Amino acid sequence: MKTKKTRAAVTISMPQDMAEEYDKLSKRLAKNRSVLFREMFLAYKRQNLKEEFRELQTYGTALGKKRRLFTESDVEKLVFEGR
Repeated sequence: MKTKKTRAAVTISMPQDMAEEYDKLSKRLAKNRSVLFREMFLAYKRQNLKEEFRELQTYGTALGKKRRLFTESDVEKLVFEGR
């Protein structure tokens, strides 16, 4: 019976001073390097998704204003128009 891999080893390189700061941070937070990296990655990913959402909101707002859509009712009319 085959078992599915749940982890993958990842090797990264960084400047020596950054590596030293990374190690100090992991010790200060009492987290191993892998846990710290996963948490940092997830935080970055969340922030990136928030920024992407804000950009889409800005785009949608501008498009709505161009089409003179000011209420949910206006949007519904546009969506169901021609169906």
